[in-house]
Amino acid sequence: AGISSDLLVATLLATRAPVLVCPAMHTEMWEHAATQANVATLRSRGAVVLEPAIGRLTGSDVGTGRLPEPAELLAVALRVLDRGAAGLSPDLAGRQDVISAGGTREELDPVRYLGNWSSGRQGYALARTAASRGAEVTLVAANTDLPDPAGVRVIRVVSARELRDEMRAAAQAADAIVMAAAVADFRPAVRSDGKIKKTSSVPEPIELAENPDVLRELTASRPRRQVIVGFAAETSDLLTNGRAKLAAKGCDLLVVNQVGNGLAFGTADNEAVVLDHDGLEVKIPRGPKEALAEAVWDLVAARLE
Repeated sequence: AGISSDLLVATLLATRAPVLVCPAMHTEMWEHAATQANVATLRSRGAVVLEPAIGRLTGSDVGTGRLPEPAELLAVALRVLDRGAAGLSPDLAGRQDVISAGGTREELDPVRYLGNWSSGRQGYALARTAASRGAEVTLVAANTDLPDPAGVRVIRVVSARELRDEMRAAAQAADAIVMAAAVADFRPAVRSDGKIKKTSSVPEPIELAENPDVLRELTASRPRRQVIVGFAAETSDLLTNGRAKLAAKGCDLLVVNQVGNGLAFGTADNEAVVLDHDGLEVKIPRGPKEALAEAVWDLVAARLE
């Protein structure tokens, strides 16, 4: 029989609701073999156990073991509850998922850069949702100002080449990769060490160099059974452009959404159509970005089975 010496433990033993566990302790305690074994047991029984945050602990200690921010814990709990009965069986438990988010910036000089309007909100929704479904999640975030999702390891980058390096490193052990970041196709060929001054003459045109195609590199070097999802931000001819990009990139799924004029970038909602190589077209109606994230992970989970 289970030990139920207090109200909390008795409730956990009796409940048939989804269970979300948010451990917090010193780094050495979290890394202890007994703790990890107990966490594995809880996960094997259907509980969602979030990874603790990295940050200031008690005293002057800094490391893994910090309790994530309450608002982010609530966000994950709501994701679990929104799944209803499906929340009782975390379908991404034991999976390692890597997600990119935000928009890269390519420096022209110490003051200016080439960039885009991506806020990272869709990528963060994907990361939060994967964590709520039991996955171990790494989020490579480019120039975002959003709080770290609870239970998610966050790696911050600036440029496309930095994002490429971090994604390639994290991808080696990943079961699924979702490239939601808006990655710059080009960068200034030369970065000025000093601020480019305005003068009376017309400035020289900015010469551009091509950035690495991160998504194509990931699909070309992926291990067997790894599922890769790309995103395509389009302003017109969504299906035609999406099909062409899907063929060129080689990913399993491509999420195509319309951007510009107040759509997608920086908003709380999104809509898209998901394509695959067999002719699949899954239309996801406009709604919260968390709803689109759930739909994407439903498709990924089916391919991981």
